[in-house]
Amino acid sequence: METHDTAAALSAALKGRSRTRVLGLTFDDVVRYFFGGNAAVAVVVLLLILVFLLKEGAGFFEMNASNLNVYRRAGLEYVDLMRRPLDQFAILTRGINDARLARFKALLASGKDVEAANEALKDFDAFADEFGAAAGDARGIVSDLTEVVSAVKVRAQVSADKELEREMLLHAGRKDEAAAVKVDVVDFAREIKVLVEASTGWKAAAGAFESAIRKSTAKAHGAAWAKGDFLLSSTLDKSDIFLKGLPEVEKQMAAWRFDEPVPLHRSFTAFLFGREWLTASFWQDWYGLLPLLSGSLLVSVIAMLFAVPLAISAAIYVSEVATPKEKAVIKPYIEFISAIPSVVLGFFGVAVLGTALRSLSEVSWLQWVPGFPMSERLNALTAGLLLALAAIPTIFSLAEDALTNVPKHFKEASFALGATRFQTLVRVLVPAALSGIISAVLLGFGRVIGETMVVLLCAGNRIAIPDFTQGLGAFFQPVHTMTGIIAQEMGEVAQGSIHYRALFMVGIFLFLISLVINYIAQKVVRRYRISIG
Repeated sequence: METHDTAAALSAALKGRSRTRVLGLTFDDVVRYFFGGNAAVAVVVLLLILVFLLKEGAGFFEMNASNLNVYRRAGLEYVDLMRRPLDQFAILTRGINDARLARFKALLASGKDVEAANEALKDFDAFADEFGAAAGDARGIVSDLTEVVSAVKVRAQVSADKELEREMLLHAGRKDEAAAVKVDVVDFAREIKVLVEASTGWKAAAGAFESAIRKSTAKAHGAAWAKGDFLLSSTLDKSDIFLKGLPEVEKQMAAWRFDEPVPLHRSFTAFLFGREWLTASFWQDWYGLLPLLSGSLLVSVIAMLFAVPLAISAAIYVSEVATPKEKAVIKPYIEFISAIPSVVLGFFGVAVLGTALRSLSEVSWLQWVPGFPMSERLNALTAGLLLALAAIPTIFSLAEDALTNVPKHFKEASFALGATRFQTLVRVLVPAALSGIISAVLLGFGRVIGETMVVLLCAGNRIAIPDFTQGLGAFFQPVHTMTGIIAQEMGEVAQGSIHYRALFMVGIFLFLISLVINYIAQKVVRRYRISIG
């Protein structure tokens, strides 16, 4: 009776409280508006961030298109068509040098001294010298033309800056000062005519270049000293492929037109699919997203490969196996990891983990591992391991909650049918909580790909697409990431410049990735809630 009276009194108090009006609002209205207002503030802040990013990034593609137009009209694109085969030839030359070094080491290992080893490689060295000298004349022509078009580009940039200065003075109403600004308009047609005339020797030099390569490689193919050398044979095969591509370069040069405008969509594709991020270059700045995106994805994949099995197995153990005393120890300690500042994790990677991994890679019986020994202690693996440590608390907490929220009668029904604990875990509890576990993994991935300090300190910061042809060896290569490039370069760029806006475009892309990941995670969570409801 007393319990019934207490419940009735409590119910009446709550009803009276809900009827109490503050400024015309009931208590329930105040609670609803308070939490609804917080949600509205979150949406407004999200929109403000997006608007700010779009505002600062706006104009990048137009500026990049102008940048590409100057690249074409000044003749830099034309000279790059000539330089491309020379760059490919340099790679072939390095391959021959690597083959020579491998032979030299093998001779030393067989008991020969340095003098005898060099004597044995006399024929190889004659071939290497002849091969390397093939590009001499072509390199000289490209070097001379580089100076010509660089001067044209500088004059074009100065002219554009003067034009902008005059427009700003006119906009400010200072007409006299604007009239005093002299703009030297560059006659691109005349400059390109000079360039084409100066490049007439290229065709003859390219022909001699091709002939010299064919001659030297033909000797190597038929020489006895070249047989059985895998590295040399591979380079010679690449040389044959290279020679087949030279006529295509000449066709592109013949079809090139300086006055053909660069379409705006080229600016988009150059950013989204560009393989170079090169700034402050005397030649040409490139803003390509691929090296940064590939670095971010590689580091994130490494982190998830380590974090997901560890975090989910820990969640299963704590939720279904551990005793209350074990839970009281394990769960707080795992969740405490998230309280460690990321900069501290970065310092740990620089001072301890990177050095330890490189020392481990130098152990003789581990040389069969791809990428060992590591050339750099700061690389994708070092950053990925630390990011795994940062992601584990997020994945563990959400996965453990998903497993705990599985209705108890699922487990009871499984035991009643005679299933073991392991069978119940694998066939009942984990499938029932799978949506929640997947959402935990997605949110952990979002935590990893948005990390800045760890990758900035530990990833090596080399702006290049990893060489995935090395398989697992790609894990040990230095990379740069989208977050790292923003943190590293934002403080050094002039506001409103193309470089400044390019960094904001990277931020927009990263923001969209995070939004997509969170959206998918929320969809999975909603499905999870419905399935257990």
